[in-house]
Amino acid sequence: MNVALAKTGTGSTASAVFAAARSRLSGNAEIAELCRQAFETYERLGLPHRRIEEWKYTDLRALVREVLPLAPAPDAAALARAGAAIKAHAIDGARRLVLVDGVFVPELSDVAAVGAGVSVRELSDVLETDARGDLLQTASTDAMISLNAAMATDGVVLTIADGAELAAPIHLIHVATAASASAFTRSHLSIGNGARVTLVETFIAAEGAGAYQVNDAVILWIGDEADVSHVRLMADASDAVNITSQVVTVGARVKLNFFNMTSGGAVSRLQGFFTLAGEGSELSINGVNLLKDKEHGDLTLVVDHTVPGCTSRETFRAVIDDRAHSVFQGRIIVRPDAQKTDGKMMTRALLLSDEAEADNKPELEIFADDVACGHGATTGAIDESLLFYLRARGLPEKEAQALLIQAFVGEAIEQIANDALRETVEDAAQRWLEARR
Repeated sequence: MNVALAKTGTGSTASAVFAAARSRLSGNAEIAELCRQAFETYERLGLPHRRIEEWKYTDLRALVREVLPLAPAPDAAALARAGAAIKAHAIDGARRLVLVDGVFVPELSDVAAVGAGVSVRELSDVLETDARGDLLQTASTDAMISLNAAMATDGVVLTIADGAELAAPIHLIHVATAASASAFTRSHLSIGNGARVTLVETFIAAEGAGAYQVNDAVILWIGDEADVSHVRLMADASDAVNITSQVVTVGARVKLNFFNMTSGGAVSRLQGFFTLAGEGSELSINGVNLLKDKEHGDLTLVVDHTVPGCTSRETFRAVIDDRAHSVFQGRIIVRPDAQKTDGKMMTRALLLSDEAEADNKPELEIFADDVACGHGATTGAIDESLLFYLRARGLPEKEAQALLIQAFVGEAIEQIANDALRETVEDAAQRWLEARR
């Protein structure tokens, strides 16, 4: 019997996009071959679907269906609109690194002011001049990570020296200006031993942008005894798709505090893969989904304890209105040598309508016997007795709900150590609450 491999319409569309993108992909023949191999992996797997356990609740074949053509390189008009959009999301004192439609834009960035001991380069430049094929390599079998490696046109290669203490946060801003197009970015961040760093990522849309797709990857390596705070804010256009993958390797005696808030986009998924590779490290992951209309927001986390004596905490809150759908998947893996591991996760969802949906799937995979691990998940509506208490004191229903929602998500937001960043996140949450009144 002869067997022929038949491509679906989605696969054919992606092949056309890759063929059109090859002229924009930087690097020598080795880089081109790595891109081709990554795309072959994606073609073999196709868009993730519900029969794949990790994508059970986020079926991209049904939600997305196809890969859109690459956004063109931004022209002067696009850069002007991006500049206007950035002003509304600027963080006082932060040093900006700006990507517009998947292209790094030095003239909108603060490259010269990032601080001593910090090197900033464009991914396209590193691939072109240094032939750094390792920046595209991935051991993952995830289709979207493979597609990112194949298609990435630019990104940031950020290197922070040992012992550097940055006085200001580094703010990586992704701005979409195109419509019905896709952008693929891939950034590599290396933080040296003993460094003290605050990183911020923001995804926003300029005026006129819509129905676009973002596929982003961040490869983060953290050296021993570093102290890192990482805040991510996703506020894409209401009809956009954002799939982001973060691969994080943590050294010994590190303190890493990661926070994500999703308050935009028709379909979004942040999948984070955290490997605790050095003893005595502390990892805190906190997240908030603020979803309305028919938005779909997915936070999927894998925390891999490979060595003894590490602590991990995961706190997630979801507020879901209308017919929105929130997904949390959290897996803690404790390897056989990772004795004295302390890992816990807790996810809570607040449903504001009868049609809202929340899927929570916390998991533990424990292969060591001297550990303290646990998980929990709850889903429910606003407490009617508390709502009655506030309304009885003269507050309108929406204002009373807003106060209760602020308290609900506050436990996750309060974990942000930087006061200015915490206020920025609180303001963003407040804007979301005001928009639903």
